[in-house]
Amino acid sequence: MKHGFIKLGAAVPMTHVAAPMKNAAEICRLIDRAFDEGVHVLAFPELSVTGYTCGDLFLSEDLLNGSEKALAAVAEHTAGKKMLVFVGCPLRANDRLYNCAVAISDGEILGVTPKTAVPNYGEFYEARHFAVPSAGETVPVRMGEETWYLPLSHGVYVCAEVPELAVGAEICEELWVTGSPAEKLAADGAAVIVNLSASNEIVGKDEYRRTLVKAASGKCAAAYVYCDAGEGESTTDSVFSGHCLIASNGAILAENEPFGGAELTTAVVDVQHLRHDRRRMNTWKSGASGAPSFSLELRDTDISGRIDPRPFIPGDGPERDAVCRRIFDIQTAGLVKRIRAAHADTCVIGLSGGLDSTLALLVTHEAFRKMGKDPRDLIALTMPCFGTTSRTKSNAERLGQMFGTRFRTVDIKASVDLHFRDIGHDAADHSVVYENAQARERTQILMDIANAENGLVVGTGDLSELALGWATYNGDHMSNYGVNGGIPKTLVRVLVDWYARIHGEEIRSAAERGEAFTLGSVLRDILDTPVSPELLPPKEGEIAQKTEDLVGPYDLHDFFLYHYVRWGETRDKILREAKAAYAGTFDDATIEKWLSTFLRRFRIQQFKRSALPDGPKVGSVALSPRGDWRMPSDAEADE
Repeated sequence: MKHGFIKLGAAVPMTHVAAPMKNAAEICRLIDRAFDEGVHVLAFPELSVTGYTCGDLFLSEDLLNGSEKALAAVAEHTAGKKMLVFVGCPLRANDRLYNCAVAISDGEILGVTPKTAVPNYGEFYEARHFAVPSAGETVPVRMGEETWYLPLSHGVYVCAEVPELAVGAEICEELWVTGSPAEKLAADGAAVIVNLSASNEIVGKDEYRRTLVKAASGKCAAAYVYCDAGEGESTTDSVFSGHCLIASNGAILAENEPFGGAELTTAVVDVQHLRHDRRRMNTWKSGASGAPSFSLELRDTDISGRIDPRPFIPGDGPERDAVCRRIFDIQTAGLVKRIRAAHADTCVIGLSGGLDSTLALLVTHEAFRKMGKDPRDLIALTMPCFGTTSRTKSNAERLGQMFGTRFRTVDIKASVDLHFRDIGHDAADHSVVYENAQARERTQILMDIANAENGLVVGTGDLSELALGWATYNGDHMSNYGVNGGIPKTLVRVLVDWYARIHGEEIRSAAERGEAFTLGSVLRDILDTPVSPELLPPKEGEIAQKTEDLVGPYDLHDFFLYHYVRWGETRDKILREAKAAYAGTFDDATIEKWLSTFLRRFRIQQFKRSALPDGPKVGSVALSPRGDWRMPSDAEADE
């Protein structure tokens, strides 16, 4: 429960048609199981106390008396169990019968939600038995010797210990109709919606149901628990599959297979995330959730195995390829527009032989192809200096040749040495002056060549570097258009790998010794090269300055970036999630060390982000000072 993690469940009992006490026993058994598994909010199917397919037996006094006794038995069984449970039960009042979702917690019935969209078409004939209540109606519910008169309403139930957890219920058909109760419940503060359903199975209905649940959770910025009737319902005319789904904000988190026989489907949701999204959407209209109405036992929700360690990376296979293609298209379209708007004849790129400049070259080459421009109009430069290794220099040369660019090598050692003499800096002093002088010299060359050729300097820096401030101000920090500015380092790697798989065999180039290289082999060697700015002299020909040794692993920093910016999470929550996500990969001390580094650097490096060049946003996390992230450059860094 700490940090807003709530475990939701959908339970599908074996139904005994028109046998309420047998159904109560099944419901109680699954309540016990769910409680033992740490479920906080649990939903059962529509009319689960009696079975949905009782037909005209719903008009029987015996069935209705039995269902009330069974409901009381279920409520009594929850005593001592601090969880919120919804069961489906027919309830009568004022000579009418209502199809209801009954909210129960710790031995008490909290409220009754009636079904207001009562279908009477096709195979459904609910209006034969059930009425739609009028405003202000109450139903008598017998609890032992007492009778409680509870209003029929789409109420919101609020947890005392976790006020972000507010829950509302709707019933089956209400998901399918316009103006659903879920929308009003969400506007009234509910962050979790449960749907007690008895939706029969026909060909194609499972996919339609899945679409509706995803859409409902997204539109309401809520978690949505859909619980369907299953085995045991009468098959006289319809068959029920027990299809249950749990979604959050437009994404399916858990689902059982129709006819799979699963009794309990669970998922952990973060209600703080849902509240965060509502706060950041100024179009969201919400009222207060009301006073607390139920309690939960204060215990931590187990999140092991539930936190994605690489939140920016799409899934494997066709899904990953499709996402990579879309990101690449966004980058390319942005650059094409900028080239045309600037009436530029060419683009100028500094190729380091590293990942970021490689991706920038791939994007620029694609932009030229879409514009019908000759690759020779693209100017690629490698600018070796004190830290450049033969490996990165060779890969930069090969890339420039393979793409048919106007490739140039500009050795900047003499220029930087002259600059050191001009400013009185000792070249043996490998301080930040030594490093930044090289980065700024490279940017000056790129900008001046672009001026001479009526070109645009294409920036190569990525989102992770912007978050950490791992760029030289007015050096590699600056360009005319930053195509990678919306892409974190972990995703840059995935995009280059995707391009290597898709296009790796298309381009070959002869090296000076007559050897042939595929584009894929060069890209894979770049992927295997340690990330480095190469500003310090190599050791025995190998890269001496490895970025991840200095500022920490990009896997961790991208994880921190996502949770800090996307969700506005606290340090202790990010730390808890990272420990769960990276158990067995990084020890706790390592995670804590680099989280502190991230938070400190993120706070003090905003001045670089405040002066960013333009570049396309590609995902939900972006740091443009003109768009998603507007932060004072002099914010305090010690809290």
